[in-house]
Amino acid sequence: MPKKIILLAGPTASGKSKLAIELAKKLNGEIINADSMQIYKEFSILSSRPNKLEIKKIKHHLYGTISVKKHFSAGDWLKEAKKKINTCFKKKKTPIIVGGTGLYFNTITKGISNIPDIDIKTRSKVRTLFNRLGYQKFYEELLKLDPKVKHKILPTDSQRTQRAYEVKLNTKKSLFEWIAKTKPEFSDFNLKKVFIDTPRDELLRKISKRTELMFKENCIDEVKKFNSLRINKILSANKLIGVHEINQYLKGTISLEECRELINIKTRQYAKRQNTWARGHMKNWTKLYSKNFSILLKKTLKVTS
Repeated sequence: MPKKIILLAGPTASGKSKLAIELAKKLNGEIINADSMQIYKEFSILSSRPNKLEIKKIKHHLYGTISVKKHFSAGDWLKEAKKKINTCFKKKKTPIIVGGTGLYFNTITKGISNIPDIDIKTRSKVRTLFNRLGYQKFYEELLKLDPKVKHKILPTDSQRTQRAYEVKLNTKKSLFEWIAKTKPEFSDFNLKKVFIDTPRDELLRKISKRTELMFKENCIDEVKKFNSLRINKILSANKLIGVHEINQYLKGTISLEECRELINIKTRQYAKRQNTWARGHMKNWTKLYSKNFSILLKKTLKVTS
């Protein structure tokens, strides 16, 4: 019988962490992080990383393990995740991979292309060009450089358009030439794929509640400490929702109330993008939801047991 891996995805604030802990208790599991911002040591509040009490209940892996000073790609995550999956199997535990980063889940379900590492100079050049041109004009330049991108990446998908540009620039091959050669490493495993499909109104309420909690836990100090590290502006940690907004508040350009509302708006937009990703890339995943947590847990256990 193939070994089982549980994949638990969903938009930000949908309650994945709580559900994962209860699943792990019932299924003799351990939790592996698949959230690109919860990986960073320096951000526990703004990234809504599971707290010490939650981590005590069940073994958690890949939370707060990487410095914000480092570039950390989906490929890097896959290498680390594979180690943790094997550790779980050796201990006869069920790996439960939890998070909201679609690209991380894709490396498990679809594999990852063997693209050579892109040097920091090229990466910086592409990001500077994107910031100068804006997403629409940048997309037009990308199509000139790599016509194979047309109809495969939306102009608004800034992360993937920049990735496609730097790959073509650096390797002289289209991103989609690399993708065509990709094979999943986990095709022989029993992958149980669940997406928490929270209704919009409920999600907006949870996002507002989470933002309030971040400020109570002093996310402003967390950003001040992050600023003191003076990291390279092109590194991914700078993109964490709240960093830019809190810095605007610290500079006096917006009020505290405006800062909170901007974080709420950005988080709602992010949740919308996560749901859009799921519709496009997670079509064969089981979509579950219940306002009643016990019922949601029962539904998830039925699918994953």
